[in-house]
Amino acid sequence: MVEEVKRKENSLDEQPGDQSPTEVEDLGQSIVSLDRVAELEGLVAQKDEELARLNTHLNELEQVIADRGGEIATMKQTEVELGEKVATISDSLKEAVASYKTAVVQANPEVLAELISGDTIEAINESLNQAKALVSKVRQGLEAEISLAKVPAGAPERTSPDFSGLSPREKIQQAIGKIR
Repeated sequence: MVEEVKRKENSLDEQPGDQSPTEVEDLGQSIVSLDRVAELEGLVAQKDEELARLNTHLNELEQVIADRGGEIATMKQTEVELGEKVATISDSLKEAVASYKTAVVQANPEVLAELISGDTIEAINESLNQAKALVSKVRQGLEAEISLAKVPAGAPERTSPDFSGLSPREKIQQAIGKIR
């Protein structure tokens, strides 16, 4: 179509007086069409440039996504490793607390082992303090009870028997050694 418009323009330049009004009108439309084609070609070029820019941006975003995917995989691996470390440390902590509880029970023989409980060092210390307070209260109660019922130490003094409450007959039998 562009070729046809150029051919008509050339013929217009060669023979300006030989053309009919329809030919002039066709030529005007062709020039308008040529301007429209040039305008459309410019728009297509702009769109191509925009498309190229967007493709470049898309490629950059795809690269960022790929990088982020790698970072996510690394973070997931780190999370798994940290979970394993936490489990190991947790097991070690449980063993240490159990050892501490055993040491506390051995160091405090006056306290019943059943009174010392807990899953943490703080809980064991708290139960030990409560158990010591209980043992102290029981000890004080027993000491108070013992002090009320004082028994003299050792055997009573040896004295001769008191025969004043016996009848004369019982006194004779006592002397003979035949008390019935």
